[in-house]
Amino acid sequence: MARSTKKPRGLGRGLSVLMADMPTDDQKTDAPQRPDTTVPVEKICANPDQPRRTFDETALDELATSIAEKGIIQPLIVRISDNQPQMYEIVAGERRWRAAQRAKLHDVPIIVRDYDDAEVLEIAIIENIQRADLNPIDEAAGYRQLMDKFGHTQEKLATALGKSRSHIANLMRLLNLPDEVQEYLVSGALSAGHARALVGHDRATEIAREAIQRKLSVRDVENLAKKGPAIKKRALPGAPVPKDADTVNIENELTASLGMKVTIDHKPGADGGNLTIGYKSFDQLDDLLRTLSGG
Repeated sequence: MARSTKKPRGLGRGLSVLMADMPTDDQKTDAPQRPDTTVPVEKICANPDQPRRTFDETALDELATSIAEKGIIQPLIVRISDNQPQMYEIVAGERRWRAAQRAKLHDVPIIVRDYDDAEVLEIAIIENIQRADLNPIDEAAGYRQLMDKFGHTQEKLATALGKSRSHIANLMRLLNLPDEVQEYLVSGALSAGHARALVGHDRATEIAREAIQRKLSVRDVENLAKKGPAIKKRALPGAPVPKDADTVNIENELTASLGMKVTIDHKPGADGGNLTIGYKSFDQLDDLLRTLSGG
């Protein structure tokens, strides 16, 4: 029977159990895990659902040099392949496997685990998040995947991954930026500090371009963001009134804090309004009820 038909166990086991198999980097030297066995490198295949599709060639060459000198210190985490029972499918450690081939290693150390498809995806996302060279957008997208696919809250992620909840919340806010600004973050043209000042701003792209062109500091960008648009466009009759920056910022803050989509409908000039919270699973609803009840 294919593994994909089994009930996912990621939430049942918990992040902390899955994290026990995860080294923090590719050639960690303190207390390496003991391998179950070693197998020929050609008996291992990549995970076809690996979320990371690109591998830095220079970094792979450097890792291959390290492996050629010291061997593979941290074993690969694998499972028996469903489609090819004589093969092992990588759960964590694809970079080490690729580098081992460049280093012309014949055998690699492995640890065999009986993970289902959901757990394999979960571990792959966690492994990518732990990469030191990950840009803020990819890291934030990893957190979003773990929350959307597996129902984890920011608190659970913070505890399991050794991050602060504010770190996770602040990064996830960046996913609300326009695509162009996110691309600047991915390329390194803008820092996360610059970008945080632009979340929810109606001129985020314009200010981001100016910040790059003039090489502005984070404080300069914050000051620019506090200024309103130079010319306000007149709304067409019957057109919906756009939300002000403060309302959008509050929506983004609550969305990042709760891990659920929050929408605020506040009519100009009125004292009250509506606040809507969308949840994607009963687990998220339970988390929300606990939060609202102080539990």
